Amino acid sequence: MRSRVIMVLAVTAVLLGGVMLVPAAYARLSPGEANAAQESVAAPTPAPPPPPTLAAGKVSVNFKGEFFSWALLDRESGEISGAKNMAATSSTESMLKVWFVADYLRRLGDKEPPAAMKKAASLAIRDSDDDAANRVYRAAGGSYAVPAGGQPGPVVKRAISMCDLTDTKRGNVKGYEGWWSFTRMSPRDAVRLGDCIADGTAAGPKWTEWVLAEMSKVRGSTAAKDQKLRSGGGKWGIVDGLPESITSQGPVSIKNGWTPLNYDGNWHVNCLAVTEKWSLAVMLRYPQSSGLDYGSDVCASVAAQLVTPQPGGALKVPQQPIGKL
Repeated sequence: MRSRVIMVLAVTAVLLGGVMLVPAAYARLSPGEANAAQESVAAPTPAPPPPPTLAAGKVSVNFKGEFFSWALLDRESGEISGAKNMAATSSTESMLKVWFVADYLRRLGDKEPPAAMKKAASLAIRDSDDDAANRVYRAAGGSYAVPAGGQPGPVVKRAISMCDLTDTKRGNVKGYEGWWSFTRMSPRDAVRLGDCIADGTAAGPKWTEWVLAEMSKVRGSTAAKDQKLRSGGGKWGIVDGLPESITSQGPVSIKNGWTPLNYDGNWHVNCLAVTEKWSLAVMLRYPQSSGLDYGSDVCASVAAQLVTPQPGGALKVPQQPIGKL
């Protein structure tokens, strides 16, 4: 009887033109054994998921202060998402230093800057050195004269026109109208500025990689030992909220701005970070009594909440200080 079964299967395989080739060993299996053999065939390997990134999402922060806003630009699609007030402005403080470094270098074209100026450009970014930044600002054509007609000075004007900024204006604090640090910028414009630096518009083809590399080498913490009268440690904020699965993909270029201002009694804190995929900005004003760490934690919390997919409980940002106020 078994020989007939084998013969029938073999003839059927031939009649189907080889579509159903049945090995003799398989034909000798019982129905249960045949089903088990079919189920053991390996399924196709699924494609690996895309690497983690920052993407538009809900952000919830128990913020206690005068101003809190953020924006995220997807550098692949150009889409900007963020807080409802992402077009509202606050003073840029040292965050703007990276623009006039890029502006100065781009205007040199293929020429090398004097060694002292290149060093000043590096210190303005890495250490947020005010004296070095002022040298570069003046070399780029900036001054502290009150701009005519309520307009920004030429250095900031170029940022507005070249980077398609829509909300940026000169400072309006009485007595400080010509100061670059009081330039008013929105988070929406800040992420555009980050993209403008990363895509080569700001610094030009010769200097873009150099500027981004300097931004990735920002050093120093919020600790008192790293905060000096005319410079300060600026490696904190957004980068503290990013998991290793994102930071390992490539450099994260950052430039923060932070000043306790007596005219309104607030810390003015801004965090800017940019990679190949995204540009993120968080801007804050809150009481000086809360300290710089508070602002750093808020920036980190925003970044951590935008990580997609979420890394479970592996967020690096301490959440408690935000809710203590």
